[in-house]
Amino acid sequence: METKDYLQMMREIKDFAFATVDESGRPEVRIIDIMMVEDDCLYFLTARGKDFYQRLLGQEFVALTGLTKNWEMLSLRGRVRQVSQEYLQPIFEQNPSMNEVYPGDSRNILEVFCLYEGQGEYFNLSGMPIYRETFLVGQPEEVYRGFLITDGCIECGQCAAVCPQQCIASAAPYVIRQENCLHCGLCAETCPVTAIDKRTSL
Repeated sequence: METKDYLQMMREIKDFAFATVDESGRPEVRIIDIMMVEDDCLYFLTARGKDFYQRLLGQEFVALTGLTKNWEMLSLRGRVRQVSQEYLQPIFEQNPSMNEVYPGDSRNILEVFCLYEGQGEYFNLSGMPIYRETFLVGQPEEVYRGFLITDGCIECGQCAAVCPQQCIASAAPYVIRQENCLHCGLCAETCPVTAIDKRTSL
């Protein structure tokens, strides 16, 4: 699927756990609604009196995750920015229940933010093997995760034998099907010649 499809899925899930850190560097999580998707950006609201508002202004970065009823997880880490309150009108039109929460002019206490750049992941646990795919919002530098079998591989097959998703294929060197990998690390712990590296970037 394309980025726009994943963002639309996030809009349909709507309720996401948003993570930031406080002044002491400790994690904070709260449930925030995805209010609108437009031009490959996610839009959400918060009130100026909330701590979350101050975190967004100070850090300009969030991580969020949500889950469908079919055990499909969508996560996204990215940069956010405050945008014009002119977005309040279309957001309230698309989310009519907000008129009850903030009736009339009380909506003006709300500020609109958009997530415009980041890296996301779709992770589906509903089938076997599991399936995961990375998607990008905007043009961030992509970060690669999971494990990679290096040229030090002696082709003994021990990693393939222990893989819970059986996603390691025989080759020279052996190859991990990244879209089916759990990132559990059992292959790396089992490899007798430590030929499997944890990936953090490409």
